[in-house]
Amino acid sequence: MKTNGRVSMGRYVISVLGSLAMVMMLSSCSLWRSWFASESEIKIVKPISCPVEISPPPSGPYKEVRLDTPASAVCNPTLYVIKGERRLLVVDNEVLVRDYRIGLGFRTFGDKIQQGDGRTPEGEFFICVKNPNSRFYKSLGLSYPAPHHAERALVSGDISLDQYRHIIDASAQKTKPPWNTALGGAIFIHGGGAHEDWTEGCVAVYDRAMDELFKIAPVGTPVKILP
Repeated sequence: MKTNGRVSMGRYVISVLGSLAMVMMLSSCSLWRSWFASESEIKIVKPISCPVEISPPPSGPYKEVRLDTPASAVCNPTLYVIKGERRLLVVDNEVLVRDYRIGLGFRTFGDKIQQGDGRTPEGEFFICVKNPNSRFYKSLGLSYPAPHHAERALVSGDISLDQYRHIIDASAQKTKPPWNTALGGAIFIHGGGAHEDWTEGCVAVYDRAMDELFKIAPVGTPVKILP
């Protein structure tokens, strides 16, 4: 009987110890989960001495994009023609307000060199004339040839010194340069569609875009045509 009593007592002690171990295990697991949850909620704060990370500005000649800006609110536009991307951007005080698809001359690569080469010129220009009754809906005439075209043509002997001076003077006075030299002229931004490269050197947009450009861009507006 004593032996059986001792066995019963031993089993009882083992049972109690097992229960205590289970309680401790559950408690420790709960505490571990609580600690883990609190760790996951901690926010890592950099020391004040760390440099501030500044996000890079958006690509392009602008710092903001507001394509919903009314045309009537655009007051200081610059037009950027990016030939390789077939895009015409309207940037107003470093804010991109319009982004149009375009068509180019049938020879798309390279700067314009001479009349009839089918290339759209590259460089810095300005709008020198506006035509509300263009053959291609409406049009904005560009100040091509620019001084750098004239310099190149003078060196190669394609234009005279007198023609060179007329082009340089027109650029300085913000007027229309001569369009009847070997360099050609009458390069416009006009309507008619941007479905393909179909012009003889002009920049074509859809008519709806031309309506906005005609309102947005007065004579004298800078136009930069990039490769």
